[in-house]
Order: sequence, then C-alpha cells, then structure tokens
Amino acid sequence: MKKLLITRDLPQDVLDAARARFDVTLRESTEGLMPDEAAQALADYDAILPTLGDQFTADAFDGPVRAGVLGNFGVGYNHIDVAAATKAGVLVSNTPDVVTDATADIAMTLILSACRRAGEGERLLRSGMWLGWSPVQMLGTHVTGKRVGIVGMGRIGQAVARRCHYGFDMPVIYFNRSQKEVDVPARQVETLGALMSQADIIVVTVPGGGSNTNMIDAAAIAEMQENAFFINVARGDVVDEAALILALQERRIAGAGLDVYAREPLVPQELRDLENVVLLPHLGTAALEVRAAMGMMALENIIAWDEGKPLPQRVI
Repeated sequence: MKKLLITRDLPQDVLDAARARFDVTLRESTEGLMPDEAAQALADYDAILPTLGDQFTADAFDGPVRAGVLGNFGVGYNHIDVAAATKAGVLVSNTPDVVTDATADIAMTLILSACRRAGEGERLLRSGMWLGWSPVQMLGTHVTGKRVGIVGMGRIGQAVARRCHYGFDMPVIYFNRSQKEVDVPARQVETLGALMSQADIIVVTVPGGGSNTNMIDAAAIAEMQENAFFINVARGDVVDEAALILALQERRIAGAGLDVYAREPLVPQELRDLENVVLLPHLGTAALEVRAAMGMMALENIIAWDEGKPLPQRVI
C-alpha cells in the first residue's frame, strides 16, 4: 500500500476513501508546509495531497524525490512550481469545475455586501448604536443595472458574468489576455486599463502567480472611477495590496470586497481598520458539498496515477 500524505484536514468522506486505498498520514497543523517540509514530504511519501499554502517551490524538488504525484486540493496551484515538479518526474493535478459556482457565489456575496454596506450595517447593529430606520440611513449603491467588469473570463469569470447579467441585469465587459468567446452577453475590451476605467464593479478571477502577480497594480487602480468597487476572489498576489489600501484610505474608490490576501492568513491592519471594505477569510469554496467534491477529485487523480493511468485533471 503506497504512502499518501494529506497536508490538511478534509471532509470525513474524503479521508475514508483515501484510507481505503492508501497508507494515509494526515497532518494536524492548519499551517501550510514550508519549503523544507515540502522537500521532506517529497522524499518520504509516494503521493501527496497538498493545498493552498503548501510551498512546493523549486528548491523543494532539489533533493531526493520519492513522490510521483501532487494531487492538489484546489483549482489554484501557484504554490507549486509545476516546471520543477515536471523536471523531477512529479505529476501535478488540480480541481477545476467543482469550485466554479461556489466561488462565483462568493463574488456575488462580496458585490452585494460591499455595495449595500452590509458589513458596516451588521457592525452598527451589534454595537448597540443603531437608532432606528431613517430614509437616509447608510445609503449604499444600487447593484442592479451597474456595469460589471470581469478580469479573467475563465470558468469562474463566466459564472460571475451569468449571475450578474441574468440575475441583476448588469451589462458585462471583460478583459482576457487572449480572445475569448463566451456564452453570456458580454463585450471584451482590449486593455486592462479600459476595463478598470469603464466598470462600476470590478471582479478579479484570474489565476494567481506568474505573469499575473501584481497584475492589478497602482496604475490599474488609478484608472478606477471614484464610485467603483473592487472585488477579488482570485488570489491575493494578483493585486498590489499596498496600492489598493492607499486608494481605499484616500477614498479614491468607493469600496472593496476581498476573499483573498497577499500573505494569508496575515491581513494588514490597515485593511481591517477600513469601514469601506468587506473582508472574508478565503471562503470561496467553503461549502461542505464543494469541499468534499474537491477532495474526491484530488483523490481520483492520485488513484489514476497509482493505476498508471493519465491524470484526468493534470496541470501542465
């Protein structure tokens, strides 16, 4: 029976299925593997089921490598140096599709919460300072009919577009580095700057890492309208966090809704101090059915490797 390391706790059904097939070691820590720990895991286990925060950097693959597969739990895999893994003979997979709707739902949660000041309202109520209803109390931004601009029109971006268009009658524009045909009424713009300047609500759904690091930089943020909202359900590293904080502090944009951060789980105090920001603790796929499906998909890829079959969701 091959040795499988699962780096973080998973839904019980996933653990039971894994233990029926492999000799499983389950880490108790909620913190990700550091590069030296990742290197040791690669030397000690036949297969690894890692997730966000496990630092499988290029250096981790420099030593002896026993593992043959990294069945990543999550669609994002910017914590894995895929080129180094491939060079070391380690296959990598991820879990697309099953995360799409849940992540798009969180994007809508952030849009509505930020625009309608839901977080501020709840804090006011819990503080005991609410004095009762008033015609001008906590006036926010009406979402229906606003133009949404989506950065990255992959599966999640298109799911957000469908919700915005069909659910809230929102015109949709999008920026994608390549030409992209989509199944929802939407207009592709030529540049990121054009999208940032035209949209009332900007939603970022691109993969993290690589050329997308700090894609939303100070110059891009400067293009936003004063009444615009910024929503990120992608990865924290796609945004220049310091530039975003400054724009929010100076009220150069109306607000933001964030589910991801540059140095998770560390969230800058400057962000936490702002009233015009809705902050969630990376809840994008945090639904039991979704997390179970993700775990099963990751496990299916590891089983395929064990049986000498192609990985269904291999990352190349």
